[in-house]
Amino acid sequence: MTARRRPSLLVVLAIAAGTLVLFAAGGFLYWRARSAVNEVALAASPKPVAVVPARADVFRPQRRYVGTVAPWVRADVGPQFIAAYADTVLVRPGDTVKRGQILATLDCRDANASNRAMTMQARAIDARQKAMASEAARIGSLVDGGFAAPNEAEQKSAGSESALAELMATQAKMTGTSLAVNDCVLRAPFDGEVSMRMVDPGAFVRPGDPVASVVDRSTVRVTAEVPEGDFGFVGPGTPVRIKMLAVGDAVTGAIARRSPAANDATRTVHFEIDLHDPERRFPVGTTAELAIDVGAPEPATVVPSVAAAVHGDKATVFVVAGDKATKHVVAVRGEEQGMLYLDPALEAGSEVVTEGRSLLDEGDRVTATAASGGAAAPSGSVAGVHAP
Repeated sequence: MTARRRPSLLVVLAIAAGTLVLFAAGGFLYWRARSAVNEVALAASPKPVAVVPARADVFRPQRRYVGTVAPWVRADVGPQFIAAYADTVLVRPGDTVKRGQILATLDCRDANASNRAMTMQARAIDARQKAMASEAARIGSLVDGGFAAPNEAEQKSAGSESALAELMATQAKMTGTSLAVNDCVLRAPFDGEVSMRMVDPGAFVRPGDPVASVVDRSTVRVTAEVPEGDFGFVGPGTPVRIKMLAVGDAVTGAIARRSPAANDATRTVHFEIDLHDPERRFPVGTTAELAIDVGAPEPATVVPSVAAAVHGDKATVFVVAGDKATKHVVAVRGEEQGMLYLDPALEAGSEVVTEGRSLLDEGDRVTATAASGGAAAPSGSVAGVHAP
C-alpha cells in the first residue's frame, strides 16, 4: 500500500496568498461602501436656492380693456329696389372715392324700358286731360248762353278731373320706375375708401346685396365693452392710453361717449373714443389695448411673480436672512408684466427666493445664490393691474 503525497510548500503558500487577497478586496469594498453613506440627515442639509432683492417702486391701479378700431361711418353700397346682373364694378379695395362717384352699374335694360313706357303713358294721359279740360271750359261757357245743358258741362268737367287723377297716379308710378333706374347706378354716399369689393361683373345681385363697402377713416372710433362694475371709470372725458396693435403706435385720447345702459345679455357698458386721423394711419376692424388709471400712485415692493404663491389678495414669499429662510404673507397691490407689487410691509432689499421655493419650510437652512435678472422695472415706474 503506497503512502499519500503531502502538498508541496508552494501550493500552501499560493492558497494562503489567495485567501489574503480575497480578504483584502472584501475589506476595501466594505470601506468604500461605508464611506459613500451620508451620515448627516437630509433635512439638516442646507437647501440650494436662488434669490433676488426686492425693490421699492410705485404702483398705480389701472383697468385694461380690449377695444375695436371702427370707422367714423361705413356703408355697404348695393341696390335697394331692383334685382339685376352687375354690369361694371369700377373700384377695388384701397381706392379713394368722392361723394357721388360711381362705384358700379347694373344691367337695367328692363327697368329702363318700363320707365320709358310709363313716361309715354303719362304724356298721353296729360295730353288727353288737357283736351278734356279745354272742352269742359268751352261747354261751360255755352251753358251761360243757354246753348248747352248743365248736365253735359258737369260730365265734361268730371271727365277732365278723372283724367287728371289718372295722370297723377301714372306720375307716381313713374317715380317708382325712376328710382329703379337710378338704383342701377351705385354711387359713393360720402368721401372715403373702398374696404371691400363683394361682387364682380356678371354676378346677380338682389335688393340688400352689397356690391362694395366704403369707410371713412378721417376719424376713427375706438369702441370697447366694460363690466358693469367699471361704469364709473369710463365716464366722458376720462383720459385713456391706447396701443394700436395693427401698427404698434401708442396714442392718447379721451372717452367721447358712454352708453347710459348695460347690454341686457352681457351686462357690459359700451363706450367710444374718437381719434382724428387725417393721414389715415389706423386700419379699422383691428384691435386696440386700452389702459385707464383708476387710482393714485402708492408705494409698493416689487418681486418677480415666480417668487410668490398668490391666494386671493395675499402672497406667500420666502425671505433669506443669513442661512435661513422665513415665510412671509403679504398683501398684494397688483401685478404687471411678470412682476408682483406687494405691500411695503415686505421691506425693499429683502432677499426673496425665486428658485427652490416649493421645497422650503419655515426656518429651513439654505445656500443662496443670486438669480439672473432683476426683480422689477426701474424705480419710479408706474404699473397697474389687468381688469378681470
